[in-house]
Amino acid sequence: MSEQIRIEQDGRVLRVIFNRPEDNGVSDSMAAALSAALATAHETSDVVVVSSVGPDFCTGRIRDAGGPPSAEAYARRPEYDAIFNSYKSVRSAQVPVVGILRGRVMGYGTALAALCDVSFAADTATFNIPEITHNVMPTMVMSALYDRVNRNAILWMAYSAEFIDAKQAMDWGIVSQVVAQDKLDAAAAGFLDVLLSRPRPAILGLKEYLRVAPRMDEQAAIDYARALHSMVNTSAAMKKAH
Repeated sequence: MSEQIRIEQDGRVLRVIFNRPEDNGVSDSMAAALSAALATAHETSDVVVVSSVGPDFCTGRIRDAGGPPSAEAYARRPEYDAIFNSYKSVRSAQVPVVGILRGRVMGYGTALAALCDVSFAADTATFNIPEITHNVMPTMVMSALYDRVNRNAILWMAYSAEFIDAKQAMDWGIVSQVVAQDKLDAAAAGFLDVLLSRPRPAILGLKEYLRVAPRMDEQAAIDYARALHSMVNTSAAMKKAH
């Protein structure tokens, strides 16, 4: 597993690097390793950066198990847990998750790109949801996109399986920024410098609010904002002189 995914501490940054350049896929065990890293990232880091070795960020999910999947639904369902759990781990991570995307971003890659709190895409990156071309209904990916991307865009991608360019992906809310390919790493590094200059309670509080508030009714979301605002802004770290 250490050969397929690298997890490296870089100061206050935890770097998760998919390292499968022979096919640019992400296996179920790699997704499980991502989940494990994100679950404890806040203990050592202020941000997690997810990137990939090779020409593509991710060309989709790859099953670890040999042989065909079980023909029985209840036996097969747990095979998908690593993927669904990795989606949940990005949403639940206490620190921001930043994606650096280049090349093809397909299926699981598209889901992960949209789930990241901030994502930078090379202007040459392309995105699609190819599952239906393999006679697979792409509800796994859609479970990551349903609250990130508008309904019409999701369904067009799911039905057509066609690639969209990085600018379209940004317009649809899959990525945050599109950058010239030769400036991608520098742009992401510059953003990390800015992020790490912010007080930690605010970094944590912003992600916590946007993880929880959309599930609340209007008054509850306002009340939660009031409480979190008071709690974070009275913390010692917010009072330090810059």
